[in-house]
Amino acid sequence: MKFTYYLIILILTVSFANCQSKNQNNMPEQNNPLLCNPENGICEMPANNTISNDSISEKSKSKPVKIIYFTDPICSSCWGIEPQLRKLKLEYGSEIEIEYRMGGLLPDWSYNSGGISKPSDVAHHWDEVSLYYDMPIDGDVWLEDPLHSSYPPSIAFKAAQMQDQEKAILFLREIREMVFLNKKNITKWEHIEAAGKKVGLDIVKLKSDFEGDAKILFEQDLKLGRELGVRGFPTMFFTNTKGQNEYVYGSKPYTTFESALLKLYPKASKTNYDKSWNNVFSKYHSLTANEFSELTNIPRNQSEKFLNDLISDDKLEKFTTKNGAIWILK
Repeated sequence: MKFTYYLIILILTVSFANCQSKNQNNMPEQNNPLLCNPENGICEMPANNTISNDSISEKSKSKPVKIIYFTDPICSSCWGIEPQLRKLKLEYGSEIEIEYRMGGLLPDWSYNSGGISKPSDVAHHWDEVSLYYDMPIDGDVWLEDPLHSSYPPSIAFKAAQMQDQEKAILFLREIREMVFLNKKNITKWEHIEAAGKKVGLDIVKLKSDFEGDAKILFEQDLKLGRELGVRGFPTMFFTNTKGQNEYVYGSKPYTTFESALLKLYPKASKTNYDKSWNNVFSKYHSLTANEFSELTNIPRNQSEKFLNDLISDDKLEKFTTKNGAIWILK
């Protein structure tokens, strides 16, 4: 029973560790999800699966360290590291360039592994992982309006990147909030369009690129992921101007990401940013209680009360799910 439970959770990104990719079809047995350890958040890499520096895309031309981040719009572990990633950008944004790549987590439902053969099998596991990461996730989307694949929102993100890199990151956040909190099926164009409009994208161009060249860019991401041996998400490759690399796999504490950066660039200067509530909300217009705690250093057991007090002062709005809430700047 315990065996089956771990396998179910680790398939399809609902584990306590990594979101497991399905785009490698010929993995040897040693690569199967059972090698993931739910306690330390690591999926074992096979001994012969080495990372080639030649496969990593060109180094940043403007920043000391480049991070290639393999992710997926429906990756729950990637949603789980949003607090750490947002803090890394605030503290070391002048030192890092982050290149977002899509991983292709769920091509379709034409497989049956570990008891997961249909969307409804995922629902309660998302609810469980929500509690583990302390990030609001409502698994009922898999019961009410399930996604058939993660490819369409991934391609939509590549289309957004073709217009504007910064708006694309906002777009990714928006569609993640849609699927994790609002139970929206983000494979549907109506939701992709709504997210694009909210972040200021040209919707006509977004639709054209979504149906055209963005598919090619997505295939390139999948190809690079295979070359680098990416087997799950989140996966981050750190590289400096000398071509030296560090690798962070899975959901890890903030210090793990910071340490990878400092190992490659010991002279990195940490920005002592303004941690007031209004400043962090000016940077990120929506925050969970966990994110707010991470970014302001307000203890987690106090952050929710602090945010609710701001609602009373008419500064914020709150959207509540069955597994937590998110606060939005008015």
